[in-house]
Amino acid sequence: MAIGSRAVSYANPACVKSVVVRSQSVPQWRALSSQSIAHQQQQKNLTKTKKQKSSKCSNHSSTAAAQIHLLLSQFRQASATPLHRLRQLADAMTAEMHSGLMSEGGSEQLKMLPTYVENLPHGDEEGLFYAVDLGGTNFRVLRVQLGGKEKRIVKQEYQEVAIPPELMQGTSKELFDFIAKKLASFVAREGEGFEAHSGHVRELGFAFSFPVLQTSVKSGILVHWTKGFKISDAIGKDIVAAFEEAIGRKGDHIRVAALVNDTVGTLAGGRYWNEDTMLSVILGTGTNACYIEQVDAVPKWRGAPPKSGEVIINMEWGNFRSPYLPRTFADEEVDIDSVNPGDQWFEKMISGMYLGEIVRCVLAKFAQEAALFGGPIISPKLLEPFSLGTPYVSKIHSDESADLTEVARILKDVFEIRRTTFQERKIVHDICDIIAERGARLAAAGIVGILNKIGRDHGPTATNGSYLSSRRSKTVVAMDGGLYEHYTQYQVYMRAAIDEMLSETAAQSVVIELSKDGSGIGTALLAASHSQYHTF
Repeated sequence: MAIGSRAVSYANPACVKSVVVRSQSVPQWRALSSQSIAHQQQQKNLTKTKKQKSSKCSNHSSTAAAQIHLLLSQFRQASATPLHRLRQLADAMTAEMHSGLMSEGGSEQLKMLPTYVENLPHGDEEGLFYAVDLGGTNFRVLRVQLGGKEKRIVKQEYQEVAIPPELMQGTSKELFDFIAKKLASFVAREGEGFEAHSGHVRELGFAFSFPVLQTSVKSGILVHWTKGFKISDAIGKDIVAAFEEAIGRKGDHIRVAALVNDTVGTLAGGRYWNEDTMLSVILGTGTNACYIEQVDAVPKWRGAPPKSGEVIINMEWGNFRSPYLPRTFADEEVDIDSVNPGDQWFEKMISGMYLGEIVRCVLAKFAQEAALFGGPIISPKLLEPFSLGTPYVSKIHSDESADLTEVARILKDVFEIRRTTFQERKIVHDICDIIAERGARLAAAGIVGILNKIGRDHGPTATNGSYLSSRRSKTVVAMDGGLYEHYTQYQVYMRAAIDEMLSETAAQSVVIELSKDGSGIGTALLAASHSQYHTF
């Protein structure tokens, strides 16, 4: 009662109203406080969830980055070309050269084909001569006007033609009819400054850059195709006869004066300007090498020896293989998916047709196994064979911008990968560097193997009794091919490896000269030096 009376005694109408209002507000305040607490708890839970997700993403990102760097480290190690391995490869190349010269089939790897080129150009050739250079996915037709020792090459013109992919695996007739048609069109545009001798049939040199067993300077039997060609009805046939028949079907009067390999053409072109040229190497779509050998060192030579005592050997070195070659998972993939699995190991590791594809295979593996480029969805273009050409690899490799913008552009344009981090672009750049350096150093080992064979690996003072080593103070290597010409860092790596493998004196005596379009011009020069109208 006391409490109740105290409440009444304090209560006038205003107070009562006040009490009523206060009485209603207490539970409302408590309800608002509960909602606020629940809202705060919800916010805390959301923040916690975000942090957990962020932590998981961070952990995933860190794991992916660690996996990528592990894969990169493993690939770098598998691709390594230390000095001792390069020397092992050079020695293996030399050994196979000896075997291939002993007898036909003496080496399962190097054909070591003697050519019938006896007259290397010397500069006194005159007249108008043509050449067709078939060595890859493109071929060239060209003409040169020669003016003798005083004028040398007066004028030259050429046209490059892409070969439709279907013709690379079609029939012999389809391929040579296509080439003959383009040749006829080119001859028809013969303009001012080009003049054939009156009454002379036009003559051309045919650079056919595939393994051919030559039976004369202007005839040869195709052994097998390389560089993506697979025309079965041409194997075992005379290539010159097939070409001349195609020319005849077009109604033209053009005589094939010399059948040569593009590498032989490059050697001839180099010798035309520098008599110290002893070997040539093609590094383009495909690769090959040839060199000048003493005929006495060729036991399988048949017939009368050349007057010069020397013979040009077409090595067909693209098929070189050795347990010392640093092959990786990417090389295995490229080989298995090629038109000639098991063949051309060396070519598939150093030439322009394959370097880009090796890079693509590595990038695809990194994307699949370590979420390179973000994942989990992989761009279909990245899984498309040969979608990355080697010219792109060269551009990626030469990107020196702070944020590798050219790398980003190529990834977007070629693979449709639109967003990349700097670290991802750096990894792509590193992969290109690893593959290009490996290819260039392997090519260098091949060159040193040839120098070993002709006694030029110890410099001009070599005392091994070599006829060739005693004659010359310099050894010029004539180089041709788009890969070598346009991929600057490849050139740098190759030269550095040669210097690394040779003594200082020997390295200084080896001169590497780019013979731009040497195979084409050299082939025309060989047509001139083997012309039926030439007086020797």
